[in-house]
Amino acid sequence: MYLHRERVGPVELAFTDRYGGVSAAPFDSLNLASTGPDDDGSRAENLRRVLDDFAPGAGLAGLQQVHGDRVVVVEEPPAGSPPEADGLVTDQPDLVLMVRAADCVPVLLADPVAGVVGAAHAGRPGLAAGVVLRTVQAMRDLGARSLTAWVGPHVCGSCYEVPEAMREQVVALEPASRATTSWGTPALDIGAGVRAQLARSGVEVVDVARCTRESEDLYSYRRDGAGSGRLAGLVRLHAPGVAPGVVPGVVR
Repeated sequence: MYLHRERVGPVELAFTDRYGGVSAAPFDSLNLASTGPDDDGSRAENLRRVLDDFAPGAGLAGLQQVHGDRVVVVEEPPAGSPPEADGLVTDQPDLVLMVRAADCVPVLLADPVAGVVGAAHAGRPGLAAGVVLRTVQAMRDLGARSLTAWVGPHVCGSCYEVPEAMREQVVALEPASRATTSWGTPALDIGAGVRAQLARSGVEVVDVARCTRESEDLYSYRRDGAGSGRLAGLVRLHAPGVAPGVVPGVVR
């Protein structure tokens, strides 16, 4: 169920893999996509299983991700449809923030001392627009000071081929994103770009990424096209009084 799960003080976070759900092939099995050709009941059951394990009884705040730079401050689970945005922040306990990805970069952020957490979804447009930086600023506006970011699984620079003109457009905004595929063509390393932006902003970076395209236990749109599901990044604050601790970093 998890590629990585960790507890730091009152903060708990995780990135899911594709195991432990009920979706049939080609989505087998823990597809956490919000929409798509997979069975609606299977997707709902997959989400229920994850939330029951990760944060039983907690509320959920998700997004309609649009590859933009909008960040939403949430105090309770959204009523009705999730907001159109690519970043979430909160200082409320027992509210799970969730972003979904299948090659884009999921980023989870926290200041355990200040009690502020955030989550961002950064693809190529999000990197260029600075959605992760906007998420950091929104967290600081809520009182965060010493931030750590966990960068989750995404397609690597050796696998993310793009046209030369597109590479140069993004590199002009974030030079660290320049890459070349393993077969010698122009590419982008979105994860490297995100890490560089975070580092320049004074955020400690914990890289728990693996390449989604190269890892059969993860979903990848680049590899599987319309048959790809979605993994998730999840983060929450435990309510006051819950004993702090550290959960082992990798859980299957």
